[in-house]
Amino acid sequence: MRLVDETDRELISVLRRDGRAPVSKIAEILDVSRATVQRRLDSLVEDGVVLGFTVRAREAVDAEGVSAMMALEVRDQNASAVIRRLRGIPELRTLYSTNGKWDLIAMIEAQDLSDFDRVLGEVREVTGIANSETNILLSAV
Repeated sequence: MRLVDETDRELISVLRRDGRAPVSKIAEILDVSRATVQRRLDSLVEDGVVLGFTVRAREAVDAEGVSAMMALEVRDQNASAVIRRLRGIPELRTLYSTNGKWDLIAMIEAQDLSDFDRVLGEVREVTGIANSETNILLSAV
């Protein structure tokens, strides 16, 4: 599986928010040409990074990747906005609502520790998150 760059990440993020967005709208959002969006989208599909147009990104298979589980406490009045923003972060592969101390559980797949650190920074900047706890997944048992 190929590594995705920042433009690919932004493209996936746009499609996660609106899997039916027209290529012209995506091009405008990303500030690139329609041809660039189409070429990258075709490549993401061909390489198996994008599996469908509700956009399901393939789980990381790279042994050097970092997998983690992040528990999030959300301020009630901001829950919908927080969920929309989190869905736009491609490395948050799955987002679950839950009960108990935490409101949401996010499964994270990052390329490496540096990428993981960047993702944590993005999540921390989401308005409406009151608290979080993250656990790196070491090995399946």
